[in-house]
Amino acid sequence: MTPRSLPAALLLSLAGVAAAHAQGAPASNSDGEQISVKGANGAPACVTCHGARGEGNPAAGFPQLAGIGAKYLTEQLEAMANGSRVSPVMAATARALNPAQQAAVAQYYASLPSPLNIDRLAATAMHPVQPADTGAWLATRGAWDKNVPACNQCHGPGGIGVGENFPALAGQPAAYIAGQLRAWRQGQRPPGPLALMPAVATRLTDAEIDAVSAYYAGLPKAADLLASQGARP
Repeated sequence: MTPRSLPAALLLSLAGVAAAHAQGAPASNSDGEQISVKGANGAPACVTCHGARGEGNPAAGFPQLAGIGAKYLTEQLEAMANGSRVSPVMAATARALNPAQQAAVAQYYASLPSPLNIDRLAATAMHPVQPADTGAWLATRGAWDKNVPACNQCHGPGGIGVGENFPALAGQPAAYIAGQLRAWRQGQRPPGPLALMPAVATRLTDAEIDAVSAYYAGLPKAADLLASQGARP
């Protein structure tokens, strides 16, 4: 049987399947897990850098993905693929995945339990801090003399993350957080909600960026220590 002899409806159906495949057919959460473990289209497995359960690798500067919102993760993959978020490490991987695969792997990591102790982290926001503790002060009080709001106002008490647009900061590697703040300063990341982050980053000094990054990186351990001591606000 030649293509000319096939019914028109069947030809249209086959054309639709081919188009869907080319654009990236809808992928499931299990597809996302497979990509995370085995990679896809020449892209390496996500677990290689981000850990078996998306816990990240602080020593190497690779961020936690588990429990981060799917919308946020998808947007970051799209941005790294199109170059609006500059990432020499991730660009090729992001470009290798089609939109459905990007969404699937984002949904998979969003579905994983966060390694953070949310209650303990949130409780840290109730403890007093001193202006001399630059990182803690910026995180919980901000620097209103130069119109920098407290990081916790958007990212939640203790940097636990809020909704789909504001990811958790607590426990992320200090080098990663600092690198992203400097990327916003240099116009190497999309501005995000309300175009807030480039404005914040440009108003912070390098020392302030390093201080607030170190604060959030060390916050899970600090929260555990406060809890073990039975500390009260």
